[in-house]
Amino acid sequence: MIDINKAIESLDWSKDPQGLYEPIAYTLAAGGKRLRPTLALTAAEAIMNGGLLNGDAIENTLPAALALEVFHNFTLLHDDVMDKAAVRRGRPTVHVKWNENTAILSGDQMLIEAYKLLSNVPADKLPQVLKWFNEMATGICEGQQYDVDFEHMSQVSIEDYMKMIELKTSVLLANAMRIGGYIAGADEAQQKALYQFGLHIGLAFQIQDDILDVYGDPKTFGKAIGGDICSNKKTFLLLTAMETADAESKAELLQWLMATDRNEEKIAAVTAIYNRLNVREAAEATMEEHTALALAQLDKLPQNEATEKLRVLAEKLATRKS
Repeated sequence: MIDINKAIESLDWSKDPQGLYEPIAYTLAAGGKRLRPTLALTAAEAIMNGGLLNGDAIENTLPAALALEVFHNFTLLHDDVMDKAAVRRGRPTVHVKWNENTAILSGDQMLIEAYKLLSNVPADKLPQVLKWFNEMATGICEGQQYDVDFEHMSQVSIEDYMKMIELKTSVLLANAMRIGGYIAGADEAQQKALYQFGLHIGLAFQIQDDILDVYGDPKTFGKAIGGDICSNKKTFLLLTAMETADAESKAELLQWLMATDRNEEKIAAVTAIYNRLNVREAAEATMEEHTALALAQLDKLPQNEATEKLRVLAEKLATRKS
């Protein structure tokens, strides 16, 4: 398997103007799980020759894997501006370290760089890969807009929320799987299984993210705990609380949602309501359900070392702390 971190480090950002490219280097150097490129490369490895390594197939998948990672990080730059987030992966966000204009412009350039990387996919595979990549990008923008819209809506259902995170988070993981497998020669049934694996892993991943935002350890989570509560962000936990609360608890929760200048007290109070309503347990059960649905898709793929890697990865994501 290609070392994805070394491949990312080999990308050259020592270009002028440095005001444009230095924030890109800073963002990509922050690390992270490298989940999207890892999924693309592992999907390719699982498909090709029943899991027997084929150097050309892996090399052919690398441009798409890198494009997916650069694209993902582009979305984070813009998300952090929109969310006014101060910390990402334990470091100041780009708009804090530099300014909002830099974050927007460097993010725009990262989007362009992602397409430049994607253009290196083998010519016979590129039209389909580009179609899926564009559909994915549109879905992510739609999901982000739903997320923004939800901030101003008093009634948002769990079903609405699940659709939003499918677009905003899951389609990127699903397409990483499908694109990697397709480049390596997956047939239509395998492509569907790969896509569904990524889709359900994405849903589980986001619900776990919601859980960690409330119950995680700031030292391992990489950003401040309780940010979603402070911003009244519609999360699986909040929506579950709203749907299951008795009249007294719901009134108390609504009262805290209106509080804007008592963040520490608000986080503690809302967390206590969540604890009382067993919201964390409900979220964990839904996360585990989607993890199981993802794992079931692996039975439709060649059974080999790479498929086992995907199984282990899915289980790790369900218990991650960061």
